[in-house]
Amino acid sequence: MRAFVGLPLPEPWIDPLLRAQSRLPGGRPVPEDDLHLTLAFLDDQTEDKLEALHDLLDARRDRAAVLEPLAFAVFGAGRARLVALDLRATPDLSALRDGVRNAVRRAGIDLPRERFRPHVTLLRYPASAPPEGDRLMRALTGLGAPAITPAPAPAVAMWTSRLTPSGPIYDQVATYPLVAA
Repeated sequence: MRAFVGLPLPEPWIDPLLRAQSRLPGGRPVPEDDLHLTLAFLDDQTEDKLEALHDLLDARRDRAAVLEPLAFAVFGAGRARLVALDLRATPDLSALRDGVRNAVRRAGIDLPRERFRPHVTLLRYPASAPPEGDRLMRALTGLGAPAITPAPAPAVAMWTSRLTPSGPIYDQVATYPLVAA
């Protein structure tokens, strides 16, 4: 089963992000309930490993990290694959991610080494329908800086994911509280 661990977004962020989505051309918007920040993509895992990870995450008491928006950004070298809200990789957010990834490894799940670029995906562009580059850049410029106030992450969560022709379908299967900073 495909799964990932991440952060649900602070509630006050949802409406501004949905407004930003509506002002961007084309693509597939990420549904409101699926907006999140990924801390560890787990790929396909057995139920046993996911249950072991659940137990480890449930026992943790991580400190809430304040999420700080930076800018809207396009991902994809040469061809836009997605538009996201980039976030500042603060020491607290990086420590939270490291703690989650350590729990993932202790559950017997291998993770690739990768640079942490915290972001919230807003739109995906399939290879068959890339955006018009100039139009997308004008829309991003029109959005300006994100009008979103920094806020603490409300929790850590685990999701499962199914790939479909119309995009991934996420199901949040567990939530783990964070301790106020």
